[in-house]
Amino acid sequence: MLSRTLFRLLLATLLCAAGDESRSSPPAAPHLLQAPGRLLFVGNSFTYYNGGLEHHVKQMAACANPPRRMESDRATKGGATLKILHAQKWVHDKIREGGYDRVILQEDIPELTEHSVAPFFECARLFDQEIRAAGGKTVLFMAWPYERLNWVSLEQIVQAHRDISKELGVAVAPVGVAFQRSLKERPELAMLGRDKEHETIHGTYLAACVIYATVFGESPKGLTYYPAGITAEEAAFLQGIALTTVREWQKQP
Repeated sequence: MLSRTLFRLLLATLLCAAGDESRSSPPAAPHLLQAPGRLLFVGNSFTYYNGGLEHHVKQMAACANPPRRMESDRATKGGATLKILHAQKWVHDKIREGGYDRVILQEDIPELTEHSVAPFFECARLFDQEIRAAGGKTVLFMAWPYERLNWVSLEQIVQAHRDISKELGVAVAPVGVAFQRSLKERPELAMLGRDKEHETIHGTYLAACVIYATVFGESPKGLTYYPAGITAEEAAFLQGIALTTVREWQKQP
């Protein structure tokens, strides 16, 4: 006769194996198979707003089952594009000396004064080369268009990220696409605040869920962490939006 403890372990294994579709993970990309322990977020206020994405992703990892032990940091500057950040010595020092497994690069394409995605491509290449030399891997955090600088559409931002990710062989966290999907399903749940540019806390949480699913190759559904200002029901909805968006992005050639 099986002991009670062994029976429970076997039952738990069977339940996990038979988990429903909503709890399954996004497809694991080859460059994401090894779980990262140190993350660096490079970007502007979209990255550090509402307490910082590095904080929210770390809290999500801590409440995973089993919990993920990870460290996170950021190299950010208000209003900066990757071109501006690439000119900062302290950003390079962090990348080269921090021992980061993943560096999440956030470009703000509307801020590019050239009105072209070419500077994004150039800086993504330069940063990726440096990140690889330091032993890490690049993840591109795709942001969103906004009214103040409306020369570029979400479709153009999406295509730019798809093109450079294919060239470099790096992952994309499609946050802008997730915002669009969330607004389509629940337009009353704002992703951007009064300035129509920076995230609400719901937008920040959705961005963190997308990045979590992309970086770790795991579903964020069921994670018990969500910040003040978000209800449990809203968190579950945003987790589902993130998972669906990441799955669909990774399935596309």
